[in-house]
Amino acid sequence: MTAENVPRIFPPDILARLRELVDVDPSFVAGDLTGPRVRARLADTEILITGWGCPVLDAAALDAAPKLRAVLHAAGSVKGFTTPAVWERGIVVSSAAAANALPVAEYTLAMILLAGKDVFAHRERLRAERAFPYGEILPGIGNFGRRVGVVGASRIGRRLIELLRPFDLSVSLADPYVDRAGAAALGVPLLPLDELLAGSDVVTVHAPGTPETRHLIGRRELALMPAGSVLVNTARGSLVDHDALIEALRAGHVSAILDVTDPEPLPADSPLHDLPNAFVTPHLAGSQGNEVARLGLTVLQEAERLLSGRAPEFRIGPEDLERTA
Repeated sequence: MTAENVPRIFPPDILARLRELVDVDPSFVAGDLTGPRVRARLADTEILITGWGCPVLDAAALDAAPKLRAVLHAAGSVKGFTTPAVWERGIVVSSAAAANALPVAEYTLAMILLAGKDVFAHRERLRAERAFPYGEILPGIGNFGRRVGVVGASRIGRRLIELLRPFDLSVSLADPYVDRAGAAALGVPLLPLDELLAGSDVVTVHAPGTPETRHLIGRRELALMPAGSVLVNTARGSLVDHDALIEALRAGHVSAILDVTDPEPLPADSPLHDLPNAFVTPHLAGSQGNEVARLGLTVLQEAERLLSGRAPEFRIGPEDLERTA
């Protein structure tokens, strides 16, 4: 991983526990796997702890690590650095994606509830008018019975469904990889995407970013959404056609809450920065600040399982790579 992330992911208490388990040197961070010093270290390495900025683990890198038996990833997706050689050699791979899903789901829950109260528009109104009619009952807002459509039963999508359960909301799910029994186990009805879009006051996207899901929400899909509804995207910017979204925002048909964009970061001249019904945050829903230590704790717990002869709880395989959003 990149060196600056080591103390963030492994604060002193977690690092101390890790060092009780394994022989690890936190001052030695391999951002490049080609140098002779790194190659010498890899020759005896049994477990790699990886994170943001990990170099690619190709056949040449793995040849230099003949004793390697596990990769414990202190972040989400492993798609960026794993190669077929990792799976062919039977190396155990574990990801902290489930831990990273927690703050994303929490952020999304907060935004859904705030959107239900139309907080962002009324903040702008108060800012402009510097007054408000005290005691006015505002029509069209509130979270009692509001319909929330979750697109994608990823780790984040599933956790969000759990978090939404205590509220007086009507929650439904669209996911082509989930059957009705699976949706019932989550406690939500399963709907075709078009039906979910047409019947939701808030649509929140949690599908993986793949060629097949590019512009999953485009002009046709946005037109299906009810007037005044809200689109939330904390997954991947490519899932939403931004040109079509800007048209729908300018028309006042929908509002949007975006923590991810395409491209990322947005160009300085993007209309999304200034449209009053677009609320854009700088990709901060995932682990930030003290939340990053949860990733290190997950790696520690996975190392404990591995060294006690148990399978890692969050082991993944090549078949999981498209389902880790």
